[in-house]
Amino acid sequence: MTYINQLSQFEDQEVTLKGWVYNIRSSKAIHFLEVRDGSGICQCIVSADDVTTEVFDAAGTLKQESSLEITGKVLKDDRSIGGYELHASDLKIIQIAENYPITPKDHGVEFLMENRHLWLRSRRQWAAMQVRNAIQFSIHKFFQEEGFIQMDAPIFTGNAAEGTTTLFETDYFDEKAYLTQSGQLYGEAMAMAHGKIYTFGPTFRAEKSKTRRHLTEFWMIEPEMAFYDLDMNMDLAEKMLKYILKDVLDHKKPELEILERDTSLLEKAIDNPFVRMSYTDAVDQLKSEKTAEMLSKMESDRREELNQIQNELEEIKKEHGSAKKWRKTQIDQRIKEIHARVDQIEEDLRNIPVWMESAKNFRWGNDFGGSDETILTMQYETPLMIHRYPAEVKAFYMKRDPEDEKLALAVDVLAPEGYGEIIGGSQREDDLSELQKRIAEHDLPEEVFSWFLDLRRYGTVPHSGYGLGLERTVSWICGLSHVRETIPFPRMLGRLRP
Repeated sequence: MTYINQLSQFEDQEVTLKGWVYNIRSSKAIHFLEVRDGSGICQCIVSADDVTTEVFDAAGTLKQESSLEITGKVLKDDRSIGGYELHASDLKIIQIAENYPITPKDHGVEFLMENRHLWLRSRRQWAAMQVRNAIQFSIHKFFQEEGFIQMDAPIFTGNAAEGTTTLFETDYFDEKAYLTQSGQLYGEAMAMAHGKIYTFGPTFRAEKSKTRRHLTEFWMIEPEMAFYDLDMNMDLAEKMLKYILKDVLDHKKPELEILERDTSLLEKAIDNPFVRMSYTDAVDQLKSEKTAEMLSKMESDRREELNQIQNELEEIKKEHGSAKKWRKTQIDQRIKEIHARVDQIEEDLRNIPVWMESAKNFRWGNDFGGSDETILTMQYETPLMIHRYPAEVKAFYMKRDPEDEKLALAVDVLAPEGYGEIIGGSQREDDLSELQKRIAEHDLPEEVFSWFLDLRRYGTVPHSGYGLGLERTVSWICGLSHVRETIPFPRMLGRLRP
């Protein structure tokens, strides 16, 4: 058996593919089957001149997602998906599928989420999962090449890493336990044993939020490094992101093309240094006249674009009735694209006044919300690294800035184009008495953190680390508007199935 992504190795040879019918077009003498096998999609041509009558008639009974085995000669064709097509000599049906519920027509998001187990088979979702896999593999390569070892933090924990308000509580043999918010505290212990470690696992936040950036279950990559200060921490985060971007662009360009991702924007993030600015400077920029002018221009541009594409929609709808079949297919696809873009523009037009108000009223000392991050990152073509936040809005374990006690040595990395935070990190507090004071200030029980305090009793050193949200990173690299499309089975507020 041969896989579709191997076809370039078998040009002008006969191979057998096993897969599913992704799409089918037929005429009296020929069937065009788009067949997928998990590794890609290939156009398979079943001609009445090349196969028996029985095989040709059998091909005509196939429906979307029917499973089959097809044998034929591999020919290069740059017009075909993947650059190769298969001219069939034989075909065996494994199963004729029932009427498939996800057809090429438009479906609402709620319908698609209810059928997520099937939606995963669609071309765009397939491409997103391929990129996700490439990002995961790249992360492992990066840290292994940098001398890190992977270690695993527990999913059941007896304490919170970042406060108790977003914890999922569960019974653990008559004792309270929580699903982990982060592996970071355990990562610190492991770093004191191995120097440089990273964990890669699921984390859980019980936030009652329905924004496009939130999941209740998501995957985090959390490196911890002994003897690292904040600047070294930021350097590592930037180096890692550039490595991942280059790896994905080197190996997953076709998948990004399926997702219609403008890769020139990702290339700029590879080729240019990330912007670094203090929290205070970021607040000044958020409230600046320049930002207000940018948002006003965006609103004007969106209204103009909306008018233009609505006019286009009216014109092509008039053409649809008298168009030939091939042109109707083109028009249907364009109508679908226009509707998607209209939805995005209308969402922007609803959001822009909110963004303007948020920026205007922002006060130093507040944490940045999603709209604030969106505004800041729209002004840059590379990720934005904001550091030295007010200590009051950051976690208890973050070290204070020796030059200003009001500030924490923290950093958030915001992805450009409005995608917002993908990394949060800090230099950790390494002084025992200071950490005890912070635990008390946050009304946390010191006895629960006794093991964590031991790390400061026995050989304390400066150390740092960060957490990368995998789904938000996939969303940015793929150019997806919602994190629900970045994970096979998303868990969100109100979404526990399938």
